[in-house]
Amino acid sequence: MCASNLEILAYEASPLGPLCLRRRELLSDPGTVVTEITLNHEFLMSSYNTESERALTKIGINHHPGDELRVLVGGLGLGYTAREALASNRVASVQVIELLPEVISWLDTGLFPTSVELKSDPRLSVIQGDVYKTLDGTPKETWDVILIDVDHSPADRLGTEEQPFYTEDGLQRARKHLKRSGVLGVWSYAEDTPFSHALGRVFEDVKIVPVTVTNDLIDEEQTDWLFFGT
Repeated sequence: MCASNLEILAYEASPLGPLCLRRRELLSDPGTVVTEITLNHEFLMSSYNTESERALTKIGINHHPGDELRVLVGGLGLGYTAREALASNRVASVQVIELLPEVISWLDTGLFPTSVELKSDPRLSVIQGDVYKTLDGTPKETWDVILIDVDHSPADRLGTEEQPFYTEDGLQRARKHLKRSGVLGVWSYAEDTPFSHALGRVFEDVKIVPVTVTNDLIDEEQTDWLFFGT
C-alpha cells in the first residue's frame, strides 16, 4: 500500500469515460483493504460491501427448481455476482458478458480480489460484448438464470442512450432467452415502479426484494433493490 493509503492499480480510457481501478486501506478500519472501481471520477463499486450482488445470485438460483443450471451474468463488476453463482453446486456453467474489455483484462491479470477463484473455475467463461444487445436479439442459446448487474438502476443508466431492455417490449425479447422455469434477476440501487409494472406484464411470478445493509464507512443504512421475474 502506498504512503497516501491509495494505490491506483489501473487507469484507462473507456467508451463510458475514464475508468479507474484502485485499492486502499480503510482509515476507519486499519488492516481492511478494499478494491474499488470509479467511472468518470465517480464511485461505481467496491469490494467492501457485496451483499446485494451476492443476494441477486442466491435468490435467482433459489427461485429455479432445477439442477445443472446454465447462468448468464450481465456485467462482470468485481466478480462477486459470478463467484456467488459458481459457489452453488447446482450450477453447471456461468457465462459473463462484459461491455468493457478493460474490466476483463483486470480480471485476467489478477487485479481483482476474486481473480484467482474465478480464473481457476472451468465452469466460467467471460466474453466481451453488450448483454443488452444480446438479450434484444434472436436467441442463439437459452439460459436457466439471467442476472443483470450493469446500471445504477433502470432509470439511472451508465450509457446515455435509451435502453429498451427495461421496457415491456424489451423484457418480452429478453424472456425468449430463458428456458422453461427460467429466472431473470436485475440489480438496482433504487426502487423503480415502472420497471416493476413492466416485469409484471411479462412474467408470471414477480418478486421485488429490498436488501438493506449498514454502510459502516458513513454510518448509514442503504437499500438496494432486486427485481425477479420467473
